[in-house]
Amino acid sequence: MPSLNGQYILVIGGSSGIGFAVAQLALAEGVRVAIASSSRSKINNAVERLNSTSPKHQVTGYLVDLLTEDLDVSLDNLLKNVTKDGTLKLDHIIHTAGRPGPLEVKDFDLPSLQNAGRLHFFAPLLLAKVAPKFLNPGPTSSLIFTTGQVSQKPIPAWSVVAAYASGVHGMTRGLALDLKPLRVNLVSPGATDTELWGPAREQMRDDFAKTALLGKAGTPEEVAEAYIYFMRDTNATGSIVSSDGGHLLQ
Repeated sequence: MPSLNGQYILVIGGSSGIGFAVAQLALAEGVRVAIASSSRSKINNAVERLNSTSPKHQVTGYLVDLLTEDLDVSLDNLLKNVTKDGTLKLDHIIHTAGRPGPLEVKDFDLPSLQNAGRLHFFAPLLLAKVAPKFLNPGPTSSLIFTTGQVSQKPIPAWSVVAAYASGVHGMTRGLALDLKPLRVNLVSPGATDTELWGPAREQMRDDFAKTALLGKAGTPEEVAEAYIYFMRDTNATGSIVSSDGGHLLQ
């Protein structure tokens, strides 16, 4: 597969979790990395940590608001900043940003349903609108989105997230046709041990050690390998890679 050395990528959601691990692995491949997040303090912390592992200090950080009503404008402005108004083209844009959470059926209303999809569904869809002019042309470049195993195996009170996560499957395949020869692919993680688990993290880690098929939850570093694969494989488009520890088998 082609070398990634010298390529330029943007990881939206790269200040923590899976996105941070993608940035870290890409750096090890000699990739120039930009990360974007909604938190300036998280960006600064992540950039410092990433640059400490990279002798070339190739990481830059950018603030982005994915909850604004003008989401396409926000994404367009982000890409202008990252690419210096389009003069420094990207090779890959990875979207891992998300704050999943349960929503009971009794609490459904249109605003809550729309808000639930803003990060997971509408952001990648609008990213597809604005991104192509900031990417190097042809099949060496790609968009890589993120879904979750809830799209294939339901969890009580997660119907809204499941609906959007399932929609990203169809979105990925459709955009692979619409944006050709630019590639569009999807990673579907299972339970992954990240800071998104919050105060319950230690308990959840113990629970998965007892019940998971592999005796553990996934790590961000393990899941991040799927994104690196999609960057390398210039024959993969409209494809989905799952890193779920066999979750669907139980």
